[in-house]
Amino acid sequence: MAERPKKQVLFAELLALLTSDLETALRAERASQEAATHEEAKPENDKDTRALEQSYLARGQSKRTEELRVGLGQTEAIAAKLPAKGGPIALGTLVEAEEEGDAVWFLMAPARGGTKLGASVQVVTPSSPLGRALLGKHEGDDVDVAVAKGTRALSILRID
Repeated sequence: MAERPKKQVLFAELLALLTSDLETALRAERASQEAATHEEAKPENDKDTRALEQSYLARGQSKRTEELRVGLGQTEAIAAKLPAKGGPIALGTLVEAEEEGDAVWFLMAPARGGTKLGASVQVVTPSSPLGRALLGKHEGDDVDVAVAKGTRALSILRID
C-alpha cells in the first residue's frame, strides 16, 4: 500500500486554497460592483446595455463569493472535527482505493472538487458522480462509477 498522506496537512492545504479563492473573489466582486455603479456605466441611449451587463456580472460575482464563503466555512468545520477512522466514507474522510492495480487517494470535502492536494490526493465533493458513488461505502467495498471517459472501477482499501 502507498504511504498514507496526513489528513490534517491536506485540510490545511485545502483551507489555504479556499481562503485565497475567497480573497480573489472578493476583489473581483468589489471591482464589478464599482464598474456597475460607475458614472461611465450609465446608458447613453436606450440601446446601451453596459450598466445592465455590469450588474449581471456583479450579481454573478456576489453569488460566487457567497458559494466560496459557504464552502470555506463547511471545510473549516470539518477540519476542526475530522471523522474517526474506519467508518463509512463521509465528508472529511481520506480514502485509499485501488484502480487498475494502482493506489489512488481521495479526500471527501464540501468544496474545490477536482483539486490535487499534496502529490496525489484528489478532492472529491458529494455533488460529483464519484463523490456520490463513494459516500457511505466501507473498506472492502467495490465501486463502479460512470464518468465522462467511461466507467471507473474502484476497490476501497482504507478509510481514514
